[in-house]
Amino acid sequence: MGVAQTPTEAVRLEGVSIVYRLPDGTNYAAVARIDLAVAPGEFVALVGPTGCGKSTLLNVVAGLIAPSAGQVLIDGSPLAGINRRAGYLFQQEALFPWKTALANVALGLEVRGLPRRECEDRARHWLGRVGLAAFADRYPHQLSGGQKKRVGLAQVLACDPAILLMDEPFGPLDAQTRSIMGDLLLELWSAEKKAVLFVTHDLEEAIALADRVVIMSAGPEARLIGDHRVPISRPRDTHEVRLTPDFLEIHRTLWHELRNEVIKGYQRSELSP
Repeated sequence: MGVAQTPTEAVRLEGVSIVYRLPDGTNYAAVARIDLAVAPGEFVALVGPTGCGKSTLLNVVAGLIAPSAGQVLIDGSPLAGINRRAGYLFQQEALFPWKTALANVALGLEVRGLPRRECEDRARHWLGRVGLAAFADRYPHQLSGGQKKRVGLAQVLACDPAILLMDEPFGPLDAQTRSIMGDLLLELWSAEKKAVLFVTHDLEEAIALADRVVIMSAGPEARLIGDHRVPISRPRDTHEVRLTPDFLEIHRTLWHELRNEVIKGYQRSELSP
């Protein structure tokens, strides 16, 4: 009997296109012919102009949207339906206001049918991992924005997904809190080595966090126009790393690719009715 091989890619998009039917009956091609791979344990950031389809691609990987053409492979197998191997951290809060931090973190485990005691123990463990052990009995309205993001991160990681999908997760936070959350994310990722697909508008954030930064063009028919490995060693401090020559050099290179697409995206949005 042969030895089972570990897939070389946690996520692969092959020729993925997304076309929407608009209310007036016309079609809108959001993204076109996207090829992208994320290896197990790899941190990939996806950047591009507003409206280019970054979140759409994330939803395709999550199984929330079926591609109009092409296919999604998860651990080498075609994705059909919801991606059960992935955890999704949205930009907007996904916490129930009537549940405590502990109950919110435990919720995903309860849905999976785990015993209540195990759900609570794992929820307490992950609240501790994100620095909120003393806040288990607090409700969302009693938490700061950064603390709520920590609860959301614990909620996702408690379910032990192999793939972590993150859609502008720190966007609403102030700059200092975003930096702290970035460092926490890297600390947890270094320990857990999840495959991460991280969507952001912030090029500096992408470079500070990721192994690779993938750049999308402006839509419609957005495509990938750049795929760059970040030549900065780990571990990283997401604030201090921005002051290094290596960071400034790759930022200059990526911004040169991204700048014209950002301008195109802005101009097209101005022309839209």
